[in-house]
Amino acid sequence: MISQAHQDLFALTTAKNKTYIEIGAFDPIKWSNTYRLEMNDWKGFGIEFVTDMKHAWDQISERKNKVYFENALTFNYINAIEENNLGTHIGYLSCDIEPPQNTFAALKRVIEQGITFDCITFEHDKYQSEVDFDSEVRKYLSKFGYKVAVEDVYFITGKKLKNYFETWFVNEDIEFLPESFDQWKFHKLKNVKRNKGI
Repeated sequence: MISQAHQDLFALTTAKNKTYIEIGAFDPIKWSNTYRLEMNDWKGFGIEFVTDMKHAWDQISERKNKVYFENALTFNYINAIEENNLGTHIGYLSCDIEPPQNTFAALKRVIEQGITFDCITFEHDKYQSEVDFDSEVRKYLSKFGYKVAVEDVYFITGKKLKNYFETWFVNEDIEFLPESFDQWKFHKLKNVKRNKGI
């Protein structure tokens, strides 16, 4: 199973350390940004507000990393890092809750607790949001030493429309030339096919 727009592949090929925080864990398998990471021995934890999903997580034996069924906007990320024996520099942050203003608030909370990341995927839902959270998040993260890596990340509807919904970032310490989603897919997916996956 892969994530909706290959966010897991972005993390696998970009992050220097095999740890993650997933804000908006939702389903343990379907479109999960961290399922494939955990299957590749990554450590980390997720946060999910919808307690109805707890049963699905309890039923999936191959997922051992912890999921907290709590509010990402008030969550104590430092305590969870200590509980899960992780450092304050994490490989990958997945930020995807609803609506996008909550996603932005959750991003601010984790960043302002002093946690840093190699790479971040942020869901801004530009295709349906009246507020340009994409621009807001770019400005915000640039102040903390992050740069845009992949922009115009989209999914395609049945009408073959591109719905732009995410931007991906990397820590400025990581060498990464910015690309459009189409450029990134062309290079990365070709390499994956050549190497028969990760």
